[in-house]
Amino acid sequence: MLEHIDLKQSVPKEEYKRRLEPLQERLYDLQGAVFRARVPVAIVFEGWAAAGKASTLNVLAERLDPRGFRVVPVTPPRTLERAYPWLWRFWLKIPAYGQIVVYDTSWYRRVLIDRITEEVSRRQWDDAYQDILDFESQLTADGAIVLKFWLHISKKEQARRFKKLRAKKLTAWQVSEEDDAQHKAYKQYLEAVEDMLARTEAPQAAWTIVPATDRYFTRLKVMETIVQALEFRLGSQVAAPDTAPSAPAPELNAETRPRAPAQSPEPAGAATDRPSPVPADVGAQGLAPADVTAAAPEEEAPHA
Repeated sequence: MLEHIDLKQSVPKEEYKRRLEPLQERLYDLQGAVFRARVPVAIVFEGWAAAGKASTLNVLAERLDPRGFRVVPVTPPRTLERAYPWLWRFWLKIPAYGQIVVYDTSWYRRVLIDRITEEVSRRQWDDAYQDILDFESQLTADGAIVLKFWLHISKKEQARRFKKLRAKKLTAWQVSEEDDAQHKAYKQYLEAVEDMLARTEAPQAAWTIVPATDRYFTRLKVMETIVQALEFRLGSQVAAPDTAPSAPAPELNAETRPRAPAQSPEPAGAATDRPSPVPADVGAQGLAPADVTAAAPEEEAPHA
């Protein structure tokens, strides 16, 4: 599957800048529609170390109201979490009604990192596929939108990015021992990724594979996919955009599921006449203030 992905796809910087702002503005409007419709949204970011997850997430969050948006960075389970069924800790972090939650890696750790490092037995990671399907099915049955992205780069590109990060003291820390282990076992991880994509694909929670060699292409592909999915789901509940963005390049949407067009939002706190999509008293309505995590610099983030 992944060997057929064209990793050379790219977008010129000027075109990227021209198309990004309308997408960010449209996503801001859609965030308001999500809140009013009380639709929970779960966005999963998986991919190779240094594929651009954090920097893409940064661009995604840049213009959203943090009161209705939350980032969940997933780490290895702690002692207390190991005392419960493995998905317990993720049930505690599902999006509230009307909230958008982004997972910087996710429950898929079980069938990727934990599988390769043998943190869990073969039977445990094999059973996890059905656990995941059931988990996502329950979320979508309750009305949630589940979007899943795999950011894909080659082993050669990953090595190049690691070298660039290590060349500077301020970014060298971003390459962890776990990242190095993944690079050395790239072939094994590739096999695990292929299994994951094949065994957890579902109509209600489909994967979008994103060629991530070019960061501009990656960001536009992710933003367009999210905007189209939300527009498709919310339909008439979404106000028509003020300005339609330029038509996406055909190749940018080659692997995106058929959905709907894309458009525009404003940054929270920016000088604008447009009101915040999330009411000021949102805390009283059940949504806790978001704890958006800071991402690494735009071009340097390894887990971006």
